[in-house]
Amino acid sequence: MTATTPVSTAARTRFAGRTALVTGGGSGLGRAMALAFAAEGANVVVAGRTEGPLKETVGLVEDAGGTAIAVTADVSRSADLAALVDAAVERFGSLDVAVNNAGVLRAGRPVAELPEEEWRTMLDINVTGVLLALQAEVKQMRTQPNGGAIVNIGSNLGAHMSVPGTTAYGATKAAVSALTKGAAAEYIRDGVRINAVSPGASDTSMSLQGGESEAERAERMKTATPLGRVSSTEEVAAAVLYLASDESASVVGADLVIDGGAAV
Repeated sequence: MTATTPVSTAARTRFAGRTALVTGGGSGLGRAMALAFAAEGANVVVAGRTEGPLKETVGLVEDAGGTAIAVTADVSRSADLAALVDAAVERFGSLDVAVNNAGVLRAGRPVAELPEEEWRTMLDINVTGVLLALQAEVKQMRTQPNGGAIVNIGSNLGAHMSVPGTTAYGATKAAVSALTKGAAAEYIRDGVRINAVSPGASDTSMSLQGGESEAERAERMKTATPLGRVSSTEEVAAAVLYLASDESASVVGADLVIDGGAAV
């Protein structure tokens, strides 16, 4: 499979009649996940802090024949997340899948030189945001006869590998891996199944180094990973959909690394 080969979802309806929530759904991986869920029949709720990109995602879903709504929310605020879950249930009747994808990267400095403000920003969104999202999502899913599935988006940085200049970011993403494993054990008997996907460099702007073009990134990646390229957003989305689907019904607390072998 090449970087430009789409992952086919033709004639698949794994999520027909279900509601899937994706935070950070205005661009990049979040947008790819929203489109993938919609292509397989889900009613999609995309959330983020900026309304414009969210509406663009909704438009793309609707253009492809799917159903979606946009809800502005700051994942570092518990009240926003409670309102987000309420909006999903009010519009579609349930919350069957949640993907906690919102995250920020502040990189390029070793930990001793990292401004406190940048650390707190990553901590608030990457860690506290996932914790608060889990609380709101689990609270709703525990009330539903069929429970629900949650996929947290971590990173190959942190729990799986280290790269100089990304240590603080990796620490926040390692926390996501730990939250996933612990929460998975706590809530599986309530019908809430929790897993994580930890991408490496993917075909988004986040994987571009300062001033780097996509062509320059492609050249760099030829030797940066065993696979020799970035992962496509569709490949990462496919992993998320697997963990959210009934096909992975016995997968609990997994942390699936999608990084072309970089962390091997």
